[in-house]
Amino acid sequence: MEQRGLAIMVQGCTSDAGKSLIVTALCRFLSNQGIRVAPFKAQNMSNNSRVVDGGEIGTAQWLQAKASRVEPSVRMNPVLLKPQSDTKSQFILMGKFDQEFTEMPWKNRSEKVWPHIESSLNYLLDTYEVVVIEGAGSPAETNLFDSDFVNMRVAEAANASVVLVVDIDRGGAFAHLYGTYQLLPERWQRLISGFLLNKFRGDPELLHPAPQELELLTGVKTVGVIPKFAHDLPNEEGPSTHIASKNRTGKKVQIVCGPYSSNLDEFALLQQSATISWIRHKDDFDSPDLLILPGSKSSAGDLAWMRENGIDSEIQKMALLGVPILGICGGMQILGKEIVDDEGIESKTPVHGLGLLNLTTHFAPDKEVRKRTVQFPQLQTPWEWLSSSEISGYEIHFGESSSNTLTPLIEGGLAYLEGNIAATYIHGLFENDLVLKRFSPNSPFDLDRVLNLVSEEVIKHIDPEWLEQFIPVLKGRSKNESTTSGI
Repeated sequence: MEQRGLAIMVQGCTSDAGKSLIVTALCRFLSNQGIRVAPFKAQNMSNNSRVVDGGEIGTAQWLQAKASRVEPSVRMNPVLLKPQSDTKSQFILMGKFDQEFTEMPWKNRSEKVWPHIESSLNYLLDTYEVVVIEGAGSPAETNLFDSDFVNMRVAEAANASVVLVVDIDRGGAFAHLYGTYQLLPERWQRLISGFLLNKFRGDPELLHPAPQELELLTGVKTVGVIPKFAHDLPNEEGPSTHIASKNRTGKKVQIVCGPYSSNLDEFALLQQSATISWIRHKDDFDSPDLLILPGSKSSAGDLAWMRENGIDSEIQKMALLGVPILGICGGMQILGKEIVDDEGIESKTPVHGLGLLNLTTHFAPDKEVRKRTVQFPQLQTPWEWLSSSEISGYEIHFGESSSNTLTPLIEGGLAYLEGNIAATYIHGLFENDLVLKRFSPNSPFDLDRVLNLVSEEVIKHIDPEWLEQFIPVLKGRSKNESTTSGI
């Protein structure tokens, strides 16, 4: 019988400590050593997701699989929570929407979900040499100890060594590390192999003697200081505001960014081909060459937000001025006349859209989650950049949209157009080279190169001796066994 794979785990003192980036870097580093590696996160919470075989997973795990040079799978993220309001999230189990779990009280879910998590984890450990596991939030949330299925319960099940990451840019890093460690039961403290300071700005020499004092108090060594550095990987959730345009003379694109906007990572490449800005207030509109209404986890919720802030009327003004407006997925529903939701998926009361396209959306209990390749017909200005383009993308949505006056551009009601207003259910338009080149002549984005640069920047700031102890399969690996080949 083949030996079970090694598990290592990255946990954080808080959310947004940088766990996802560290896992991505470790996955690419191990792949570059010729090691068969895969990512795993028991539960993610994000409205940025990707379609893979079997359903949808968080964008972070999709990207980590790309860093590992393996095919993304629902087993890498068996539970995905997609926030619909401040108190409710859509529950995705093994890539599929699950109404029962969505309605179930939080603490009742744990034991019912655990078999799916355990079987996914075991499959990956039986298939790969190393599984790099990401935690969620903090392992020291004492109120969640009994229902935890993301952090230390996973570490114990996988017999994983854990590195604990803290965002030093927030301040209080050593108190965070010490407090987190001290709140853990002794059996979990023993799993902590190292502390990692992340997002550091300044002179590392100024940290002395705090790391040494922390080691005396806990017995755990601070094994690295990762600087805050620029990169072009999309954020795990929300807009990737850190990505700057590489073409300052490119077209100006504005994207409406509501509280439930989703799949904003699909614009990361466009951000390098055009000048992007995000609209959160009615005063942010600035005569763009293209205005985008992106996907939304709650079209009704984002419409209410637009009306509360006067953004709806500004969009309608842009339409009257002839500005090209593109709605994607939830944005398509928002541009229509009405959203009918008899199933109560978002709102049982019909919701009036912006009325810029004669579309009515009817929600249904089944969710469309699939990869798509579509071709747009020959189109006139201002949509000529989509003309005759075969585009690879994906669908993730509830509801179907139809019109009694408009003929769909793509069979199945996947796209509509009237004058300067266009809409489609297809995500990923701006991840196709042909589309991007019509916005800018710049060379296409090289994800493989960026993953290598991110990995190099992280790994060079981690103690190499500790790294070999943390990942024993690295011992004895010769340099000629490594690879930096593409995905």
